[in-house]
Parts: sequence; structure tokens; C-alpha cells
Amino acid sequence: MRDTAVALTAAGIDNARFEARLLLVQASGLTIEQLVAHGSDEVPGNIAETARSLTARRVRREPMAYILGEREFWGLPFKVSPAVLVPRPDSETLIEAVLSLMPDRSRAWRILDLGLGSGCLLLTLLREYPQARGVGLEASAEALAIAQENADALGVAGRARLILGDWRRSGWAEALGGPFDLVVSNPPYIASAEVPKLMPEVSSFEPRLALDGGAEGFDAYQLIIAASPRLVTAGGFVAVEAGEGQVTEITRLFSAAGLSPQAPWKDLGGIDRVVTAGN
Repeated sequence: MRDTAVALTAAGIDNARFEARLLLVQASGLTIEQLVAHGSDEVPGNIAETARSLTARRVRREPMAYILGEREFWGLPFKVSPAVLVPRPDSETLIEAVLSLMPDRSRAWRILDLGLGSGCLLLTLLREYPQARGVGLEASAEALAIAQENADALGVAGRARLILGDWRRSGWAEALGGPFDLVVSNPPYIASAEVPKLMPEVSSFEPRLALDGGAEGFDAYQLIIAASPRLVTAGGFVAVEAGEGQVTEITRLFSAAGLSPQAPWKDLGGIDRVVTAGN
């Protein structure tokens, strides 16, 4: 653990000792408690070799979630791979917003998730609304497979229809079988020129398709919001995650589409993170 922490610190990684412990847990198959209890034992050669291999991956700044193969979101375990964005606490703000907008947990809501990724938004909502049914649209076949595994593991696969499709192609909205009570999305919203400037865990490892929002970062919002009036039932809602400084333009797009935008929701860092609009 000491050697791993030293290597991680030299690579400029924060919380090096905490991450070293996670890597050792992954390498050994032991729990943290077991590691502590056996801390003075000699490390078997195969475990030491695995730990060195995992450490080398993290030193190259591969996201810890990809190394571990899993990331927690809303208290639930989600399988992840380089095919999907790593679920982030900021995105939990969208779940909070939806639960406030739609407090009746017993209704059979119809939910659409555009840009499914790992499925963290749609599948979490299906857990929160046990009578709801959902549709998820995803442009990457590899990401769709991850989302299907997560739907199976979380016990909501019977209420989730996951579709391979792309909102950049004509006719995409008509293929979803709407309208829906709720449309959610965490679309790509980083301006193209800014993607290479992101921290290396993101720019070098996470899927560009899920990051790059076009020249100004609004390409996906324009397509999603323009289609929203015909995707959402009267009285229904759209909720989208936003990048820092993007709320004003997203609000304008909602208004131009004939929807009624509401005050943005802030994440734990105080940044306007989610914009919702009613139909």
C-alpha cells in the first residue's frame, strides 16, 4: 500500500493512500477490513504483481472506475467500462430534481432517457418509481450492452426497453414509441476545442461521443429540445444536465421550443447543473 501510494502521489493523484487501498482491495479480492486484519502478512506474489499492474494503469491516469469496473451512483452499483461516461455525483442532481417534480412514486410513469450511457439515470429512476417503465436511447452498441447488464443486475430489465439509435439521424424521435411523462438527458455538452483540455482521466479515456457537444457545446441540446414537444405529454417534463455557464442558452432553447423552463437546480458545488421544463 505504501509503495502504491508513493507511485500515485508521484503521478499527481490526490487521495493517493485512499486510492492505493482500493487498488489493493481489487488486486487481492479481500475487503478493506481483511486487509487491515492481515496487514502484516506477506503479500503473495500473484497479488503483488496484479497490484503493480493496476497501479501502472492508474499512474497513466486511467479512471479508477474503469480499473475497478464499477462506480456507485445514488447508492447503487453500476458497471462501467471505457464505452460509457463514469457516473458522477453532479448527475445525482437530476434525480433529485425529478423526484421533486414528480413526487408520486406509485404512478406508472413513462420515462425516456436520451444518451443512456451506463443507464445510471434511467435505471435509478426505475428503482425510485417501481411502477414506471422506461425507454433508453444510446448511439453506442458497446455502451448499450453495459446499460443492459446494469438493468439486469438492478432488477429493472423487465421495465426498460433499451434501443440503439442516434438523435443526429432523421426520424429518431418517432422510433421511440412516445409520448413520455418525463424525458431526461445528460448529453455531450463540452465544446469540441475544450475536450483535449480536460483532466487526462476524461480527455484520454472517456468516450468522446459522450463528451463532445460541438463547436459551442449545444449541438445535442438543440436536437433534443427541438424534439421535446412531441416527445413529452401535456403536463410532462424534460430535465437535462448542463455544463457550467450553459443554463441561459438552454433556457432560451426550451422557451423557443414552446416549453416552460423553470429555475435551475444547483449541484453540491453550487453550480447550476440541471434545467427542467414543463410541456
